[in-house]
Amino acid sequence: MENSVEFLSQIDIFSLLSPEEIDRIIGLFKLHETGEGEILFREGDEGNELFIVKSGIMASSIRLLDGGQREIATFSAGNFFGEMSIFEKAPRSATCYCKKRGVLMSLHEKDFYRMIEEHPEIATKIMYRMLNITTQRLRDTGEFLSDMVHWGEAARKRAITDELTGAYNRRFLDDALENQFDVSKNKSTPLAMVMVDLDYFRRINETYGNEAGDRAIIGVVRAINRHLTENDVLARFGGDEFTILMPGTDGAAACAIAERIRGEVESLDIFKEYGGPISRITLSFGIAAHPEHANTVQQIKELADQALYRAKEGGRNRVVCGTADANRD
Repeated sequence: MENSVEFLSQIDIFSLLSPEEIDRIIGLFKLHETGEGEILFREGDEGNELFIVKSGIMASSIRLLDGGQREIATFSAGNFFGEMSIFEKAPRSATCYCKKRGVLMSLHEKDFYRMIEEHPEIATKIMYRMLNITTQRLRDTGEFLSDMVHWGEAARKRAITDELTGAYNRRFLDDALENQFDVSKNKSTPLAMVMVDLDYFRRINETYGNEAGDRAIIGVVRAINRHLTENDVLARFGGDEFTILMPGTDGAAACAIAERIRGEVESLDIFKEYGGPISRITLSFGIAAHPEHANTVQQIKELADQALYRAKEGGRNRVVCGTADANRD
């Protein structure tokens, strides 16, 4: 790694070290070749490595409300990134990927702390420069980065989620449906929309009170979430109404998932302690999917709603799939 010693000596965070000091720690670093588009780590991943760009260009991005990504920073030769997760022992706050093929030097968390133990004077010099650069980097990016990294996620969730359940709210659902439908059409992949109603929810509130009603809502959301993937979107549409978007899922698969949810919720003993006339919760489901039932956002909403209506008219506590609209374009 002779050329790596020379390379590190030219980098700002090692500027206080002599060539001899760099040579003493160079063995802790590993070299990695990266290809364009390669994901180094994703937002939310465990953070246990610091990276230094030797060549090429790396970039970081954050996830947007619609599921897309926004690039927030790029890193070229001599830049470092990933240090905050090591210092804070926190999950990655952004996704990092290779934008232009290159080479990275990495320092694993265990080797970082080994350096602190075995070479404290060297580690102190590196961390001093690293702290200055990281602080300046945060200043340069201003409130945007500060908010997004430290408070942004919580703020975003408050704006788009239901306070009681943590499910997404109607505002988010409207945007997500438009975006997911466009993705489904452009990529020729299925999208299922599942409308869900708690059966006789008003009776629950009238019989046991609003607190019991809230308990029922929370229990249902937990049960639903156990059957969803990370790409699915669960939104609380109204007091006892929910909608689930299932990207990549066709109508038949969505019906099978809904049936499993229905069965689990029916078996819950949420009201057992009350000893009253209502002993269980049941759900009614209406499902429609693109492209098998609908070709527009309006059609998929209408067909899912019609299917839900048929589920209620048919006796509730059941799953009904939509049928293709003969007049669809």
